[in-house]
Amino acid sequence: MREGQMKDADTIVLPRLGLPEAAEDPWGEGRGEAPGEPVKGSRRMRLAAWLVPALLMGALGAVRAGTPGPRMAELATRAGATSSWRDTWSMLRSGDSVLYHLLVRAWAEYFGTSELALRGLSVLAMVTAAALVGALAARMFAPGTGVLAGVIFALLPTSARYAQEAQPYALTLLAAVLATWLLQAAVGRPRLWRFVLYAAVAGLMGLCQVTALLLLVGHGWTVLAFRREVALRWLAAAVVSALPAVGLLWHATRQGVRLAQTSNPSLTELAATPGELFGVTALGAALLVLVLFSLPLRHPAAVFTAWAAVPPLALLLAAQATPLWRPEFVLFTLPAWATLGAAALARCASAGRRVCWRR
Repeated sequence: MREGQMKDADTIVLPRLGLPEAAEDPWGEGRGEAPGEPVKGSRRMRLAAWLVPALLMGALGAVRAGTPGPRMAELATRAGATSSWRDTWSMLRSGDSVLYHLLVRAWAEYFGTSELALRGLSVLAMVTAAALVGALAARMFAPGTGVLAGVIFALLPTSARYAQEAQPYALTLLAAVLATWLLQAAVGRPRLWRFVLYAAVAGLMGLCQVTALLLLVGHGWTVLAFRREVALRWLAAAVVSALPAVGLLWHATRQGVRLAQTSNPSLTELAATPGELFGVTALGAALLVLVLFSLPLRHPAAVFTAWAAVPPLALLLAAQATPLWRPEFVLFTLPAWATLGAAALARCASAGRRVCWRR
C-alpha cells in the first residue's frame, strides 16, 4: 500500500490536525495490512490467529449437530435435499437461497440426508469462517487481535446455533467474510482479476441470501472513504455481482413471494434484535459498548464498522417500504461485531500496559 494514498483519509471521525502520527494512532495499530501483505508478529501467533478459532468453532459446532429430528426452520432444506432435482428446481421460485439449496441437494447425493449429514455443510462453513475471521483481523490489526476476534466469534451463541442448523446463514456468513477479504486485497493492490474474484464471491453470497448483498453498501462506504481511485472498478464489480440474485428476487416478487412477513418493524421487534443476533441480549449490549471504544475510525476499524452497522441500517430502511425485516438476515455481520470487540479489548490491554509502564 503506497503511503501517499492514505495521508488524507487516515481517519473519518477525527480530522488531521497536524499532530504527530503517535497522537493520531495511540493504540499502535497503524493502517492495517491488506490481505496478501506480510503480517507482522511471530509465526506462532499468525498460525494461532486462524487455527485456534477454527478448532474452537469445530468443537462447539459439532456438539449437537447430530441431534435427531429436523428443526422447524430446517424443513425446507430437508424437503429440497430429499426431492428429485426437478422438484428442487421448482422450490427455487422464492428467489432466495438458490445456491444453498442446490449445494445441499448435491451434498446429499454424496453424504446422505441424516441430520448430521445435512448440517455438516453449515458446520464446515462456520469453521472456515472462524478461521478467516481470525486471519483477516490479524492482517488488519495484529495477530493477537486476530486470535481474540476468532475466539469471540466462535463463542457467540448464534455462531454455534447456526453451525448446527441446515440453513443458508452459515454459508452466507462465510461468503461475506471471504468477500470482505478479497475486497481489501483488490483495493490494496488493484488488479482486474482481483475485482473479478471479488465480484464472483459477492455474487455467490447474494445467491445464498439476497439480503446479504447489503454488505456491498458497507463496502462501498469504505471504498469511497479510503480508496476513491478504485471506486469505479468496485462499482462495476458490485453491480455485476448483484445482478443474478436481484434478478431472481424480482421474478419471485412478481409471483407474490415474500422474504419476510414484517415490514416497518415496531420498537419491540427492534429491541429483540440484539438477543436474536448475538444469542443473549446482555452479550449484544457488551459488544456494542466495546465497539464504541473501537473508534476513531481509522482504516481497519472503519472496514469492520461499515460491515457491522451499514447493512442492518440499510435493511431497516428498506423494511419501511416492504416486508423484509428478520434478525437472521443480518447474521453475516457477526464477524464484524466480533472483530470490533476484539480490537477494543486489545486497545484496553494496550492502555493498561502503557499505564503500568509509566508507573
